[in-house]
Amino acid sequence: MTHSSSAAALRDADTSRKLGVVIVGHVDHGKSTLIGRLLYDTGSFMEGKYEELKAVCERRGVPFEWSFLLDAFQAERDQAITIDTTQIWFKTRKRNCMIIDAPGHREFLKNMISGAAFADAAILVVDAKEGVREQTRRHAYLLHLLGLKQIVVVVNKMDAADYTEARFNEVSGEITAYLAGIGLAPRQIIPIAARHGENIAQGSPNMPWYKGPILIDMLDTMEPVLPAPERPLRFPVQDVYRFDETRIIAGRIESGSLRTGDKLLFSPSGRSAHVVSIEKWSVPAAPMEAQAGESIGITLDQPIFVARGDVASHAEKAPVLANRFRVSLFWLGKKPLQAGKVYKMKLSTYEAAVTVESIERVISTEDLSSADKPEVAINEMAEVTFRSREIIALDAHGDNPLMGRAVLVENHDVVGGGIISGEGLEDLRVTLTQSQANLFAVDHLLPRESRAVRNGHHGAVIWLTGLSGAGKSTLAMRVEHALFNRGFQTYVLDGDNVRRGLNNDLGFSPEDRAENIRRVGEVAALMADAGLVCITAFISPYCADRLKARAAAGDDFHEIYVKADVATCEGRDPKGLYKKARAGEIHEFTGISAPYEAPDAPELVVDTQAHNIDACVEMVLEYIEDATARRDQKKRAVQA
Repeated sequence: MTHSSSAAALRDADTSRKLGVVIVGHVDHGKSTLIGRLLYDTGSFMEGKYEELKAVCERRGVPFEWSFLLDAFQAERDQAITIDTTQIWFKTRKRNCMIIDAPGHREFLKNMISGAAFADAAILVVDAKEGVREQTRRHAYLLHLLGLKQIVVVVNKMDAADYTEARFNEVSGEITAYLAGIGLAPRQIIPIAARHGENIAQGSPNMPWYKGPILIDMLDTMEPVLPAPERPLRFPVQDVYRFDETRIIAGRIESGSLRTGDKLLFSPSGRSAHVVSIEKWSVPAAPMEAQAGESIGITLDQPIFVARGDVASHAEKAPVLANRFRVSLFWLGKKPLQAGKVYKMKLSTYEAAVTVESIERVISTEDLSSADKPEVAINEMAEVTFRSREIIALDAHGDNPLMGRAVLVENHDVVGGGIISGEGLEDLRVTLTQSQANLFAVDHLLPRESRAVRNGHHGAVIWLTGLSGAGKSTLAMRVEHALFNRGFQTYVLDGDNVRRGLNNDLGFSPEDRAENIRRVGEVAALMADAGLVCITAFISPYCADRLKARAAAGDDFHEIYVKADVATCEGRDPKGLYKKARAGEIHEFTGISAPYEAPDAPELVVDTQAHNIDACVEMVLEYIEDATARRDQKKRAVQA
């Protein structure tokens, strides 16, 4: 078949099924050349692109190279290497393909991993003359870690090996043996000469001894990894949106399906609610069912606390709850991974601080041997046991590949990734259920109303939030003093009295700051239950953390936004913190180098820019007296 007739046939094909293919291999083994030739032979070039590339080469006085198509940046052409993943669409006879060219050299393995994460299948390129190299083995092992099973090996540059069958068999045997050692078997091993387009979209007259399928036909035998509606439901929460009084929980269903009326269990919290509606965008009517692969929103019949990272499932097939688990990982960090170090781990939409409990073994990609080492260096593979402070909802990769992948982050940079092993994975859900079965609620002999009668007011959590310097602490202390003089039982929780005792084990990392607010919220809720008006003065910059505090206190929670812009707060700077933050002495300082999420619908806004402190105190006092329903104490005592 000629180039033009082949291209015409491909253009007329049914291409409704899409296949994502990552191309990997050692640097200079011909990946980019293969892609360029594949695009040309399938008629997938943009109009005039081929002529433009030839003209560029003629002006530069260099031979035409197919790889120039993918070298999108001038710097790449100068260095003659590809430094980023490139995604380009082309058509086979059966479907559209998205082909991902991943860098082969060590410095850019991170891009290769990010590209392969979106692939359904892989093409592993091996140079016929050089054979299997270190990077070949490393990339093959990465494909194994990412769970890719549909792999085609192409032995490229057969023209440089005189098209000999003996050399092809030698390289084939070497790569087959290595792949078998990591539990992989190639679908096909194809001899090609990418520069000349041999055995790619057309057969090769120079290799009559090869009787197998050519590359483009082999791609048509592979199937896209379809969404998995037959697996248990996994609906990681991406975000929670509020429209008037409606809360929409948004995310993408990774596996399984759900219907309106289904009872969903949210992990790790263990809260349950029924689906009232399924929300989709740009559809004429709300659907009754949604399944894997769909991005949707849902509404629930109860206002339970749900946050980003929670995983919705059906109760009978829920994810594992764990705070200790093993990961088979590939390390990319410049600093070695070491036992005792803390990293941020991302599992779908969830993020958690994890500590390296132990390094079980470090694996050599060269010969798959393992060794006991105290650390994992850059580009090494290892099996590592992690422990998290919090309980995490997760799946072993073998049970659910989409939910069993983990990424490690340090200082906002991806430093590793891998898959969660089922080995030794203990489900704490069973343990927690058994423990909770032995807990019994004890009724207080003093009901809340009796405390309110004695105190003359109901308990409440008055949560002051705002930037540093907005006036929270000043306002809290003044309000406490005024409430005390009016006969209220009241107390202020702030950073000083909490950090000295209850939370003296916490630092100032994002994870520790979140835990600080969580504990404060729980303590404040208990104080409100005891009948006190508990005033808190914390920046508490994230809505999710404040929502947890609200969930702990329920109807007793009252959020007051102490409003002042950054310029005003920095002008006040009562503790000199803004000055230190501007000088780089304080990292992750709210309002300067870290965000502040203002409340969407606080119970009260107190603008300390527009009002003086006395007016602000009166505003808060008036709100608290109304919110706690203060009545004549003697009258209530008589009625009781």
